[in-house]
Amino acid sequence: MLFVDNNGITDPRRNLAFEEYLLRHVDRPEPLLLFYVNEPSVIIGRNQNTIEEIDPDYVNSHNIHVVRRLSGGGAVYHDLGNLNFSFVTNGKEDIHNFAKFTEPVVAVLRSLGVAAELRGRSDIFAEGRKISGNAQYATAARMFSHGTLLFDTDLGEMLRAINPRRAQIESKAVHSVRSVVANIRELLPRDMTIGDLKAALIGGIFGRSTPPALELTADDWGRIEAIAAARYDLWQWNYGRSPQFNVQKNARFPAGKIDARIDVDEGRIRAIRLFGDFSGRQDVAGLEAHLVGVPYDRPRLTAALADVDLDAYFGRMDAATFIDLLY
Repeated sequence: MLFVDNNGITDPRRNLAFEEYLLRHVDRPEPLLLFYVNEPSVIIGRNQNTIEEIDPDYVNSHNIHVVRRLSGGGAVYHDLGNLNFSFVTNGKEDIHNFAKFTEPVVAVLRSLGVAAELRGRSDIFAEGRKISGNAQYATAARMFSHGTLLFDTDLGEMLRAINPRRAQIESKAVHSVRSVVANIRELLPRDMTIGDLKAALIGGIFGRSTPPALELTADDWGRIEAIAAARYDLWQWNYGRSPQFNVQKNARFPAGKIDARIDVDEGRIRAIRLFGDFSGRQDVAGLEAHLVGVPYDRPRLTAALADVDLDAYFGRMDAATFIDLLY
C-alpha cells in the first residue's frame, strides 16, 4: 500500500478531483490510501436531488460548498473537524465489502481507546452512536471505498446546512442529533488533534510513521485541476444532475394569493404554472414562458427576473418576494 499526500488542500472540489484522478489515471499494483479534510461543505451522493438535501439559502449565505461526489449514499456535512479517508484498489471484487476497508480504521480507533465497531453495512459506531459513514464507487477496473470520521464537527452547522430550510433549528435539535452521532474527540481518553488522529491512522495501517508514498508531479496536479474544472466546479454536476422533481409553493401577498407549480429536470425549470386571485395588466403566461429553462437556484432566478416588471403580472410584487415564493 502507498500513501498519497493531498498537500493540505481543503477545497472539496479539488479533493474529490484528487480522489477521482487516483482512481482513473494512476495505474499502480499497490492499493493507495489518501486522507483529506474539507472546508465547510455538503457532499451530495451521486443520485441525490441536491435541492432537497440542503438549505440553499443557508449554505449560500455561509459560503458552504455544495459538491456532488461519484459514490452513492446520502448527503454528508464536512468541515475542518471531519477527517476523510479513501482506499483506492485494483479490481472491483470488494465492492460492497465495507468490512475490509473499515477494519483497519476500527482497529486504530480501538487502540486509541474508542470502542469502535462496524454496524449494519457501512457505518462505524462507538458507544451506540455513529462516528463514520462509508460509500464506494467502481469503474471497470478499479474502485475506491471512502468514509468520514467525525472528529470535532460542528453539529449545529451540520443541521442547518443539511436539514430542509423549513426546519426550525433549536438547541434541542442539536442535543437530539448528539444522541445519534458522536465526535470521536469526545470519546477519546486523552485529547488529540485531527492531525494526531491522521498520524495514528497512518502509523497503525502502515506499521510505521513514515509510510511508503506515491509522489505526484506538477503534471499530475494539473490534471487534477482539469478534472475539478470539468466536473466538480460545475453547477451542471453539483445541481443540474439532480433527478426530475416537482415543487408546489403558495402564499398570500398584497397582490393576492399565488400558487406556483414547478417542474424541474436536470436542475432547470422545464414547466411552471402560476395560479391565484391576483390581477395584473399582462397575461401571466408570458412570465411562465420567460422562466422556462432557467436553472432552479436563487442567483439565476434573480438574474432572470432582474429586468421583469412583476407588477405588470401581479399588480404589486417585488422580485425578492417572488423569488422567496418560487425557491
